[in-house]
Amino acid sequence: MIEISADALVVGGGLGGVAAALALLRAGRSVVLTEEYDWLGGQLTSQAVPPDEHTWVERFGVTASYRALRDGIRRYYRDHYPLTERARAWRELNPGAGHVSKLCHEPRVAVAVIEAMLAPYRGSGRLRVLQPYRPVGAEVDGDRVTAVRLAHRDGGGEITAVAPYVLDATETGELLPLAGAEYVTGFEAQDDTGEPSAPAVAQPMNMQAVSVCFAIDHVDGDHTVDKPAAYDFWRAYQPPFWGDRLLSWRCPSPRTLEIVERSFTPNPGDDPRLVEADQRVNPGDGNLWTFRRIAARGNFRPGAYESDITLVNWPMIDYLEGPVIDVPDAGRHLAAARELSRSVLYWLQTEAPRHDGGTGYPGLRLRGDVTGSADGLAQAPYIRESRRIRALTTVAEQDLSVAVRGDKGAVSYHDSVGVGMYRIDLHPSTGGDNYIDVACSPFEIPLGALIPQRMGNLLPAGKNIGTTHITNGAYRLHPVEWNVGEAAGALAAFCLDRATTPHAVRADERLLADYQHRLVRDGVELRWPDVTGY
Repeated sequence: MIEISADALVVGGGLGGVAAALALLRAGRSVVLTEEYDWLGGQLTSQAVPPDEHTWVERFGVTASYRALRDGIRRYYRDHYPLTERARAWRELNPGAGHVSKLCHEPRVAVAVIEAMLAPYRGSGRLRVLQPYRPVGAEVDGDRVTAVRLAHRDGGGEITAVAPYVLDATETGELLPLAGAEYVTGFEAQDDTGEPSAPAVAQPMNMQAVSVCFAIDHVDGDHTVDKPAAYDFWRAYQPPFWGDRLLSWRCPSPRTLEIVERSFTPNPGDDPRLVEADQRVNPGDGNLWTFRRIAARGNFRPGAYESDITLVNWPMIDYLEGPVIDVPDAGRHLAAARELSRSVLYWLQTEAPRHDGGTGYPGLRLRGDVTGSADGLAQAPYIRESRRIRALTTVAEQDLSVAVRGDKGAVSYHDSVGVGMYRIDLHPSTGGDNYIDVACSPFEIPLGALIPQRMGNLLPAGKNIGTTHITNGAYRLHPVEWNVGEAAGALAAFCLDRATTPHAVRADERLLADYQHRLVRDGVELRWPDVTGY
């Protein structure tokens, strides 16, 4: 058994884990960072999802280090890609010109930028990255985690990591059950949270769908994949609230639940500069091709790209047959989610109704080289909902819902450690619920949501903070996850510097003010200007 140690152990190398590690490293601390997939970056990279961001992202509402990530992505394109001169001069370059985000891009670019941000700390020896490793056990002494056992994904011996602070930045809160930390999953009961959209009885196994994304382009030739073994099952599958089969262009509109028909036009030849990527104005999902497009060929010199590249994270790949957390058959469900995505691709290539009256788009080509996986799909499933700690503060729907808060805006917290904004956006769930999509006020991230009620040195650094099933729908997106991780890393560093604890920082006004001052110094925004939710 190999044993390693550092000032902090960050388990999980998604956006929250990377941000947590960077905050600790900037503070002069040593870090062990683990990740079970081949790429750091989580939902932005191994899960292949371009960033979901708010209206004001180009001006305010994100941390300085998250902005450095975004700036780095644009700089990477300008330094290494054959952009047209018009695209190169575009200050707010959107390489994919997707409607979902003002910065749609290929996941590998984000990997390169994240690696560059971490590179000097690797070189100095203060950062050790264990990859691909995942946690398999924890040793606990009372309310403290004393060690975490890590196993290589592909077999081999285990490593034991020891650190004064342990941060759980995994996609599903994997350390929480291993350490015996108190947590919740799924829907909480309305009597417990007071949330207008909550059910009367708690439903811990009712969780948001997971999705296995994939990238495609459209070129000459027949690129039809082999028929998936489960294709006939998925071809006939129809959720009761869907309005049609899952494999169709028809589905509920998330905001109205009206059954609508999406369009699909590969390579429409649109002007990338005219794409309005602002979900306050338009959710952008009318044409699925441009919705999450990650490379618009019009941004690149003629001949550089045969086709646009689009990222399939569409309603039809949401897997509803069962949760993948705290169930004995999680592996079976994850495999079935991948089979659903392969079936969607096969349906697109062979049976999807075309805009010209025909069926099937055999020219659609799976781009596994873009997602970096052997089977052509994203390396990792897109996990929307994690285990969530029982925290000192739990953010509830009525704290940020526009319908409840009105012009008062979201609740403001004295212990704010950052800001975020996204609609409360819940996909259909494993319990058979339709979309829940609620207008949201720009909100703050309370420190109390990052502190477990009991555990002393275990901190959440991702989607596992003190939100509910419902408010997780707003707090789960890319810049908020990054801000949460950065605040958690900075908190661990601050506690090490002051020989104190997270609980003491929140309880002591002077300590809290000093910690918040450090966050602001490092470019973390704690309050919103006067803006209105949507």
